[in-house]
Amino acid sequence: MAEVSADTVTLELLREAQDVVRSSPLGVIQTPIIPWSQTTLPLITNCDIHIKLENMQRTGSFKIRGVAHQFAKRPKDGHFVTMSAGNYGKSFAFASKHYGSKGKVVMPETAPASRCILIQRFGVDVEKVPTPCLMNVVNRCVQEENMTFLHSYDDLDLIAGHASLGLEVLDVLPDPDVVVVCCGGGGLLAGVAAAIKLSGCEKTRIYGVEPHGACTMYQSLIEKKPVGMDSKSIASGLAPPFAGKLPFELCQRFVQGIILVSDEELKSAVSTLYSAGLVVEPSGSAAFAAIVNNKIPDLEGKTVVCILSGGNIGKDELMNFPD
Repeated sequence: MAEVSADTVTLELLREAQDVVRSSPLGVIQTPIIPWSQTTLPLITNCDIHIKLENMQRTGSFKIRGVAHQFAKRPKDGHFVTMSAGNYGKSFAFASKHYGSKGKVVMPETAPASRCILIQRFGVDVEKVPTPCLMNVVNRCVQEENMTFLHSYDDLDLIAGHASLGLEVLDVLPDPDVVVVCCGGGGLLAGVAAAIKLSGCEKTRIYGVEPHGACTMYQSLIEKKPVGMDSKSIASGLAPPFAGKLPFELCQRFVQGIILVSDEELKSAVSTLYSAGLVVEPSGSAAFAAIVNNKIPDLEGKTVVCILSGGNIGKDELMNFPD
């Protein structure tokens, strides 16, 4: 794909991508938005919060949106390789099985075994390596095995597909004051932020949330260029080796700031959500963790959207969280 920049991303492009995602044979659903006030979740700040339940999405996370758009733009009989800690890999494998294409997912060695097994059940190969070696293995597959690389967060088609989530939010809440989104490599945050800002919501504040131990986008915005780090966090889906170039440009343009949360705050968030009947993985609970720990500024009296981005967590993982 030719070099792209933030200027490439237009509202027309995002709306076209939304149409593709909605009509995808992969069965992407328009996930519900529920008022926080209609749950048993605790809330200290007096504001009107709505929760976008992407943990109910097909394949258990928002990733299927971007994957649906990526596969729609590429030959279905291809041989694809990607890198993923789990959620993108699951959606990638699901799409590969549907279209009958061959695939490999390169995963960090810290990824839960249950996620590797799940991906393999779709008929896709898995190779686990140390996080700093992910791209080296991907490049080897491209050069030696003639595979096509599908990036799990730094890809225009992917980001445009993820933007469908932001457009869905505006269908229900046309002018939110604050939108809080998890951030790993930045694909979801960039897509949602672009969709909302390009739709004319100039006053909406959009925040990304990262773990302290995997704050690549936070550091990138400080250094004014995409950077990498040896990311370590219980939220493996938010711990990429580097921030994406296109996501960085879009976040720099459209995002108010990046909020950091600790692994302990993520663990507590998972437990609190589970107690309220919501199964959400650590990565998917980041936005919620930032809100309940009063890390988002000036929420009093505001209309707020909290995106729960994924619910792929096994029973073995849940046992490690406090009651």
